[in-house]
Amino acid sequence: MERPDPKAFRTAVSRFTTGVTIVTTREPDGRTVAMTANSFTSVSLSPPTVLVSLRDGRTLRAIARRGRFGVNVLPASAREISSHFAGRQVPGLRPAFLESDGMPRLDGSIAYFDCHVTQSVVVADHTLLIGGVTGCGYADADPLVFYSSQYRVLGAEFGAIPT
Repeated sequence: MERPDPKAFRTAVSRFTTGVTIVTTREPDGRTVAMTANSFTSVSLSPPTVLVSLRDGRTLRAIARRGRFGVNVLPASAREISSHFAGRQVPGLRPAFLESDGMPRLDGSIAYFDCHVTQSVVVADHTLLIGGVTGCGYADADPLVFYSSQYRVLGAEFGAIPT
């Protein structure tokens, strides 16, 4: 079976709208480590379980050592924060973190999940982390979304569908 052209695959998969998250953990010395990730999903409600897909790097290695991580869902106003933690440093930006069950939680996130790693699976160039949720919270605000390789904000035309 022939595989699709990588560029065509990337373009096709970009047509799936995702939220934008910041995955956090702590280094052994207590420093916060964080990265942007849009491959995040709930897996189970009972027990509460989520999945995030991360490329190898400092954050993934710190999570492997600690066995815990946090997922922070970004509001529409957080494009710079997303870019910052995606490796495009924003000069002068100093995101604030709160403590949540010993994990760094991004101040201003519209949802957060404190997790412990229950399983990790290496698939190609990413590691799927399955996390048991030990705590969560949320706020009502518009989310930052990613569609067609660009940040987007939901508009009125995407409002709730009457039931």
